Amino acid sequence: MEKDIEKGKDDAQSRPRSQTIPTTKEHSSLLKAITVVGINIVSTTAIVYVNKSVFSGPFSRCQSSFVAFHFAITGATLYLLSRPRLSFFRAQAVSPRTMLPLAAVMSANVLLMNLSLAFSTIILYQIVRVLLSPLTAAINFLLYGARTSASAFVALLLACVGVGVTSYFESKPKADASEKQTTAMGAGFAFAAVASSAVYTVWVGQYHKRLQLSSPQLLLNMTPLGTLLLGGASFFTDSFPVWGEVTRSQWGFVVLSGLLACIVNVSQFFIIDIVGPVSATVVGHSKTCTIVGLGWMTSPRPVSPGSILGVFLAIGGMVMYSWRTYTV
Repeated sequence: MEKDIEKGKDDAQSRPRSQTIPTTKEHSSLLKAITVVGINIVSTTAIVYVNKSVFSGPFSRCQSSFVAFHFAITGATLYLLSRPRLSFFRAQAVSPRTMLPLAAVMSANVLLMNLSLAFSTIILYQIVRVLLSPLTAAINFLLYGARTSASAFVALLLACVGVGVTSYFESKPKADASEKQTTAMGAGFAFAAVASSAVYTVWVGQYHKRLQLSSPQLLLNMTPLGTLLLGGASFFTDSFPVWGEVTRSQWGFVVLSGLLACIVNVSQFFIIDIVGPVSATVVGHSKTCTIVGLGWMTSPRPVSPGSILGVFLAIGGMVMYSWRTYTV
């Protein structure tokens, strides 16, 4: 018996260390990653449809105040997460003068995105977002001389063609007017939104390098400025409804949208840290496919083959570009 016990000890000591460490920690990390990714996908998808419902009602002309409301809730949430009792990250103050340009671009970006959602279909709103990568690459090339490989350039070109095809078919007048269709204004807002997003993406990268701040630290410094900018602008740009005529369900959608915005922003911070940049890119493509797919399913009118072809070209191009970016 004693020999058997000693033999067991020797076998345990002779095994590779990876075989003797319990896998509980690995299972916990995997479960955490799945949970965070799942929450981000569900909340990102849900907020598009919730916001679409908000903009279809009495708040359709309250774009600036609506975004200011989102910024205020997000800023309050980040402030709580930075407190010592929670310590998700450490707050670091930056002068408002330094952060004002980035906060202004961020405000314009979100405002234009909401305007594009209000005046276009969900499919067009989402697929135009694919242009963010080509535009960001173009800005980095023009301003900083950053180049991409020939294969990555072809993938980006394919994505642009796909967006163009989808935009054409989604903007064509439809005989069935049961669903609010994309207008020329909506398409214009969509392309302006993705252009501002590209500028914002490039600037965020520069601010990260210059100030040595994380994404939560940057956003915590930007949201108060964004709230003030858009809150003040709302008195000149927004047409507020008669408050007594707003129903409880409509107020409920506004509150739900604010909560979803917090969940999206907070969960997004942890995705790259937990799953890495490659998997985070896959998550982004999954959200695009989910939102577009639900848009097709919930649309009361038949989806044109041209629109389907454009979506597959756009998503296929972005998948190719992501693969080339992270494997070369």
